[in-house]
Amino acid sequence: MSDTSSNHWHRRDFLLGMGATAAGMALSSCAISGDRSAKGLTEEAATVKPLVDAQTLEKPNITVGYVPVNDCAPFAIAWKKGFFRKYGLNVKLNREASWATSRDGIIFGRLDAAPVVSGAVTNARIGAEGARHAPLCAAMTIHSHGNAMTMNKAMWDFGLRPWYEYQQSYGEGALEAFGRDFRNYFDKQPSENKVWAVVLSSSIYEYFVRYLSAAAGVDPFKEFRIIIVPPPQMVTNVRIGAMQAYMVAEPWNTRAITGNEGVGFTFAQGKEIWLGHPDRLLGVMESFINNYPKTYRSLVKAMIEACQYCSKPENREEVAKLITDRSFTGAKPKNPAAPVDKFTRPAIVGDYNYGGWDGKERTIKAADTTIFFDIPDNLPKQPGEHSTFLWRSRSIWLMTQAARWGQIKEFPKNADELAAKGWKTDLYREIAAEMGIQCPQENYKVESPEAFIDKKGFDPSDPVGYLNSFEIRANAPTRIFMS
Repeated sequence: MSDTSSNHWHRRDFLLGMGATAAGMALSSCAISGDRSAKGLTEEAATVKPLVDAQTLEKPNITVGYVPVNDCAPFAIAWKKGFFRKYGLNVKLNREASWATSRDGIIFGRLDAAPVVSGAVTNARIGAEGARHAPLCAAMTIHSHGNAMTMNKAMWDFGLRPWYEYQQSYGEGALEAFGRDFRNYFDKQPSENKVWAVVLSSSIYEYFVRYLSAAAGVDPFKEFRIIIVPPPQMVTNVRIGAMQAYMVAEPWNTRAITGNEGVGFTFAQGKEIWLGHPDRLLGVMESFINNYPKTYRSLVKAMIEACQYCSKPENREEVAKLITDRSFTGAKPKNPAAPVDKFTRPAIVGDYNYGGWDGKERTIKAADTTIFFDIPDNLPKQPGEHSTFLWRSRSIWLMTQAARWGQIKEFPKNADELAAKGWKTDLYREIAAEMGIQCPQENYKVESPEAFIDKKGFDPSDPVGYLNSFEIRANAPTRIFMS
């Protein structure tokens, strides 16, 4: 078969896989209802006495989006437990098909608020390639961690293994060893077998995939290309060979491993690239904050309480089960004898299985697998810091990556101003204080070298110097595939 016809076959398989996945999702939903959104009051929420009178809010009836991945947990809890009702809100939760529709739903006014990938607010402000230019804002992080990189069985068969095993085997030489295996694998592949998928071009996942590759000495522009795929379609497209690896939020990594779908293994959790990184933000338009300030404060308070609830170890089993509901992730095993939370539990509770095909046990228990509020002791933290607090300096880091990978031509000269407009740290601090929650008094912090896979720390006072310290970086905007 010629290379041209092979590429055509590859593209056709990819599109067929996407169509089959979409059709399957549609059929399964139509069996009960075409709308999986959560709306109305649960029995538990109905018993909650409102702390805020809905009549005092400018817009008590709001629509909030969410995406069917584990980080919908705080939205599910706020709805189920009555935290929205407590703060005078009547919320319809709208299930979104992808991170692009979640973001665009806010921008075009279909949604009042929704979770967005951490780079979406920054990239909308700086007009980065692949992002819509809009005055998006966020005042809180929904969660940190809770995501991972999945590689397919062919990469396993070639000899690639989870990152922590490279560290165990090679110590300080782990990145070099991984880079050698990584490059050798791609050197032996045809062009159609050099594809990674992420959920959105402004997601931290694309930056992490490129960051990891470059840290290992492999130029991501030369060795593979990155495409955009919605989370529920990741596993199917690995199975049909449309892509070799992906990075996404759980439970879509856990679904891929042996004993589940059996198509891949977890190479690394995102926390192994940057320990403590923010994943999702609660996005709104700037006009929503300005026009409905009381409503916005109620929404943030409800979501903070929901994140606190999800954070407590004694609640995590319950949370993992709740989000298996078809209104949330719908991630239930086909085998009725299997635990209902087989897919959602590992990253929520913290018993994370990397998978593999050699029979070796790779389940690692950790308190920081997904962080909703309380920061575990193994992470560096400032006095009063908790994970919903939004460090504005991390918006600056995201801008360095947008510049490094060619989404913008140069680092913005007014980066601090743009960060302040998009990441409303001061507003969060005010809202948290009303709830009796202490916060760090600074907006910027230095990220320790130990937090990053390449041991390269980040000082927000010199972002251009940081950016120029990387040998592998783009000189021109990248092409965005399948956006």
